[in-house]
Amino acid sequence: MNKQTLSADAKNAQSIKMASTPLGNFTRESLHKAFFQMLLIRRFEEKAGQLYGMGLIGGFCHLYIGQEAVVVGLQSGMKSQDTVITSYRDHGHMLACDMEARGVMAELTGRATGYSKGKGGSMHMFSREKNFFGGHGIVGAQISLGTGMAFAHKYKNDNGVCMAYMGDGAANQGQVYESFNMAALWKLPIVFVIEDNEYAMGTSVCRSAALADFSQRGVAYGIPGRTVNGMDLFKVREAGEWALNHARENQGPVLLHVKTYRYRGHSMSDPAKYRTKEEVEDVRQNRDPIENLKTYMQSNGLMTDDELKTIEKNIKDIVTDCAEFAQTSPEPDASELYTDVLCA
Repeated sequence: MNKQTLSADAKNAQSIKMASTPLGNFTRESLHKAFFQMLLIRRFEEKAGQLYGMGLIGGFCHLYIGQEAVVVGLQSGMKSQDTVITSYRDHGHMLACDMEARGVMAELTGRATGYSKGKGGSMHMFSREKNFFGGHGIVGAQISLGTGMAFAHKYKNDNGVCMAYMGDGAANQGQVYESFNMAALWKLPIVFVIEDNEYAMGTSVCRSAALADFSQRGVAYGIPGRTVNGMDLFKVREAGEWALNHARENQGPVLLHVKTYRYRGHSMSDPAKYRTKEEVEDVRQNRDPIENLKTYMQSNGLMTDDELKTIEKNIKDIVTDCAEFAQTSPEPDASELYTDVLCA
């Protein structure tokens, strides 16, 4: 690495030196795809925030800005038969599953062309084709469901693993620990991921968690855990591969405590006055996962200026297109109120 191309700020320079080898656990092609996905998530979420401000997205809207390396790093190591389930901060997970930006944005705006026909909105959309099973609005509920999905993998013997995400707030829910016990008892193929963005709604981890080292939350059940720098794509990918291999080899569940940070409030209605602007700006300047990865790739000759410009243009076109598609798509017909409803 040419150190002269890095920032003179020692803290920033340390955060940029991410992988022991230039490609880490990636090929050049897969690293470019990961960067593309991270930047797409960032720009998509920024556009979603704009549409929400215009009144085109109703209900709640939770943005993933700042946490992009987590989902891209973990899911870049998954196999086609693996499944994903997460909470309501879910747009990034969908895009990392290669779900179409058009369908995701159309669902956010409540249009018939959305992944849930405009009936799920930001918090509840699914894609069976991409093995993405939500998007769930009940805090911690997705972990119980994910455990059931892991049981299905084991029952069908399809060599699949469920990646089940939760936030640091959900990690204190009782049903999470019931799920831990069941998963460990039956050696289910599941990776429990705690995305610790430091604030559960507006409460900091130090005020809400007696044990802030969430990697140890599975010790009572014999579940191995690791704490990972979630702002570093290479470290996330490495930890993800270890966790997926462990679960896939019939060794039971794994717990990953991924330390990350969200730049926006808990939802679009949250002014985030529980933290200072200086704190957020410090993370943006020194720990931003996209900017640091871009600097790293350019410094190591892994991405040229022309390649960067092409990626940025393609993403701009995708985001512009999906926003226009969403705004021009029809709203669901009134008859949709009576479809896809489970009756006993």
